[in-house]
Amino acid sequence: VQLQASGGGLVQGGGSLRLSCAASGSTFDDYAIGWFRQAPGKDREFVAGISRSGGSIYYADSVKGRFTISRDNAKNTVYLRMNSLKPEDTAIYYCAAKGGAYTSGPDNYKLYDYWGQGTQVTVSS
Repeated sequence: VQLQASGGGLVQGGGSLRLSCAASGSTFDDYAIGWFRQAPGKDREFVAGISRSGGSIYYADSVKGRFTISRDNAKNTVYLRMNSLKPEDTAIYYCAAKGGAYTSGPDNYKLYDYWGQGTQVTVSS
């Protein structure tokens, strides 16, 4: 499966963005999808994950209550709605696909088989 992340940009603190992860090349609902981010000089960090049907959703504590992950399997797309953005949310955001169900914590990047190219999110103070 090929993944294309989009929707990043520059936003003021407190603002909102919606990222999209569009998939092609395979049966989309065979894959759980995760969002990760990486800031300069920092390790890759799990942000959110969603199961194949959308029935199970996971968030990092740092974004819980501010970010919402969702998916539209008819459109082969996963969304990440980000509200109340903070400067510390600045990073490149990546979506990733994992074949099958989550059998362990979705925050382990090694579980994911395919990665998109990333989209830059910059939050000014």
